Amino acid sequence: MDTDLLAPRLDEDLPRFLTELSQNNTKDWFDAHRARYQTSYVEPALALISGLAEPLGRLAPPLATVPKVNGSLRRINRDVRFSRDKRPYSAILHLIFFTGDHANRGPGVHVVVGPDHFGVGAGHWAFEPAQLEAYRAAVTTKAGAKELTAAIGKAEAIGCVADEPQLARVPRGYTAEEPVATMLRRKGVVVRTHDQPIPDELFGPDAVPFLMTRIKALMPLVAWLDRTVYA
Repeated sequence: MDTDLLAPRLDEDLPRFLTELSQNNTKDWFDAHRARYQTSYVEPALALISGLAEPLGRLAPPLATVPKVNGSLRRINRDVRFSRDKRPYSAILHLIFFTGDHANRGPGVHVVVGPDHFGVGAGHWAFEPAQLEAYRAAVTTKAGAKELTAAIGKAEAIGCVADEPQLARVPRGYTAEEPVATMLRRKGVVVRTHDQPIPDELFGPDAVPFLMTRIKALMPLVAWLDRTVYA
């Protein structure tokens, strides 16, 4: 048997499924297409996560993979309790690989496929108070700021750009020139691509190496955050 046929990959029907879901975002439509959700969305994604487990586990730091829904495959159901947007489903496939023991408690890498776009990103959106203090202490050193700048530069090489800082000005008690001033205005660090075309490689035998190439470019940032902010 051709081993390429066994290589984990996403299903070619995924973009079409997500497009139709975005156009028919109702429980009735979803229930009528639940079997397709399993075969086009869930099962291939879980297989891809499992295929990434070994190479991601060899990175420094290792990235955890949890091949289940609400593990490394984020839930398609939206939490609409506090949202004006009451559409019940998210018309994207969202994968997350993370350091530590929980996807929301440390830096991670995200892979997103939408109806007509693809994206990767890394970092952590919001530091806890102790983590924010450690981050600010690090970026106000010459070595820390230089290493973070270099890590973001590696991400930029694959089309990832840093999100805008959350603060309008440098926090009280700090003075700094650029680029440190911008670093201090952040309450978390996230880099991401924006609406790249969906690559054909995701649906073929090279899906794992294709994603690993991009994830490795994001690891300097993940490693810096893991060592500096979450140690």
